[in-house]
Amino acid sequence: MIIENRNHPQVKVCGLTDVKEAVETASLGADAIGLVFFNKSPRNLSLHQAKEISSALPDDIATVGVFVNESYAGIMRIVESCRLNAVQLHGKEAPDLVKRLAKEDLKVIKALFVKREPSINAIDNYDASAYLVECGRGALPGGNALTWNWSEARDVGKKHPLILAGGLTPGNVAEAIESGMPDAVDVSSGVEASPGKKDLSKVKSFIATVSCCEVIKKVKRIF
Repeated sequence: MIIENRNHPQVKVCGLTDVKEAVETASLGADAIGLVFFNKSPRNLSLHQAKEISSALPDDIATVGVFVNESYAGIMRIVESCRLNAVQLHGKEAPDLVKRLAKEDLKVIKALFVKREPSINAIDNYDASAYLVECGRGALPGGNALTWNWSEARDVGKKHPLILAGGLTPGNVAEAIESGMPDAVDVSSGVEASPGKKDLSKVKSFIATVSCCEVIKKVKRIF
């Protein structure tokens, strides 16, 4: 259930591969931890790593599996093995897959893009718990550390739970929130020392900045 009781967006930190970093990120105030299951990603992690991380995190931290064009069976195998409570679909998944996963008592986040398919204009085709919006200009699924005009996602957040992503850093997340008015923000490379390895000082700064950002709407609790 989405509860509208916060004035600032939630924070999802994505691409964790290390147990200690994941636990520390949660202790710094992250609402959700993203685990990437996509072989071409430099942040891809093994099932063993994912199990260790999900087992070590507090129960009130959402553990989100990130998938790209994976099958229902493949997603559910990982969900059950790692006790994930949310999935993020970051490819060209069919609307039927979103509905099928939602029946498994999972929060289902569908990624939509401004510059490639599936476009934000196709949002009515899906029935997701929330929508992650980014530009989609890079070679790989994900933000590819590229900033963009975050205000292009703003209309999505007027009707649907919105997660804003793409090029976010501690230095620009306040501007992005003001432009896009999201319910949550998603960061990965913007708080890293190297792919998959977080700079915890950047994580702390990012979360602290978001916690000071108020939006002019009732923020929907996604995680």
